[in-house]
This record gives sequence, C-alpha cells and structure tokens, in this order.
Amino acid sequence: MKVTVFGATGAIGQLVVGNLLDAGHSVKAYARNASKIPASWKDRVETVVGEITDAAQIDVAVADSDAVISALGPSMDRKATGLPLVDGTKLILDAMKRHGARRYVGNGTPSVLDRRDAKTLQARLVGFMGRTMFPRAYRELLGMSAAIMDSGLDWTIVRFIAPTDGAPKGVAHEGFFGTDKIGFTVTRADIAAFTAAQVDSDKYIDAAPAISN
Repeated sequence: MKVTVFGATGAIGQLVVGNLLDAGHSVKAYARNASKIPASWKDRVETVVGEITDAAQIDVAVADSDAVISALGPSMDRKATGLPLVDGTKLILDAMKRHGARRYVGNGTPSVLDRRDAKTLQARLVGFMGRTMFPRAYRELLGMSAAIMDSGLDWTIVRFIAPTDGAPKGVAHEGFFGTDKIGFTVTRADIAAFTAAQVDSDKYIDAAPAISN
C-alpha cells in the first residue's frame, strides 16, 4: 500500500517509516521541518513539508494514499498554547474522506478510553497525571482522539504509557485495561512496529488497544 505518515521525523515516526518500508509499502512522509528529513530517505520516501494546520499541504500528502499513520503527539511544553493537533487531525481526516483513504492509525495514552476497558487504578492514574500535570496536552490528546473515533473511518489508536529507548523487545501484552494484563513500559521501536503493522491488520479496527513489553 501507499501510506502517508504524519509526525514522520519524530522518534517514533522515523521508526514507523522504516517498518513500513521493510514491509514493502511505499511511504509519503509529512514533515514540518525539511532539515529533519533523514538523508537515508532519499529516493525511498516521498516527502511533503508543511505545518500541521496547512490544509493544502495536508491534502497533497494524503492524495493517492491508501492509509494514514499519525505519530503526532501533544507538546509537553507548559508554555504551548492552543490545540493545533486537534485542528490538524481534523484536516487529515477531511482529506482522507475526500481522497477515499479509509484506514487511519494513530497513537495515544490510556487517557483515551476504549469501550472494552474496565476501570483500573493503572488507567485512572495515567488520566489523573495527564489532567493535573499537562492539562493543555491532555485536552489536545482527547480532542484528537474524539475526532478520530467520530470520523466514520476505519481507525485504530495504539495506546501506551511509558515509551523507552533501546532495542525492540517485542510486544508481550496487548489488549484492554481490566481485561488484559498491560504493563507500563514499551520501547519506541516496539510502538513503531506495532503501529506500522496495523495497516495490514483488521484486528483492532474501531478500537484502541494498549501495548507493553
């Protein structure tokens, strides 16, 4: 398939691009800063440069793609203002509908609830910390997720708690809080691999699975 990746130059996004290429997909990467585009992508990845609120460039990025992956996440900068990723996500979803791309895969935290979740202390703790320590980012994450879940597209939101660096260990636990055993940490390499794999899977369509090592 042809897959457009937003947040492609971030820590997880770059790994997502690599996984997609390894799986034989063609990739179009959307980047805010051209200087962050890896030299190794030359002749392998089509790139589009633009802000996340640039409707015209987002439309270019989504055109002719079969699926979209978003590795975008809210800024943890306490000085940040507004909810740009909510607006940007809505622009991405609108572009997908115009161009007939139905598969959307994104990332989130347990602050985003799935109907299959049961109430657990673990998930409540993550939500409490988000609301208390990073209220703007928390609102942005919930706004993005609500737009995705209400889009009518074939969406998946991959949730995780504490991403770590290092070599992949493999996703040992996946599923839903209160039903499946979900740990706290997971490597960014494993997040990226699991996220990229969803474009070839219908297991978690219209669902927000949580993962951990």
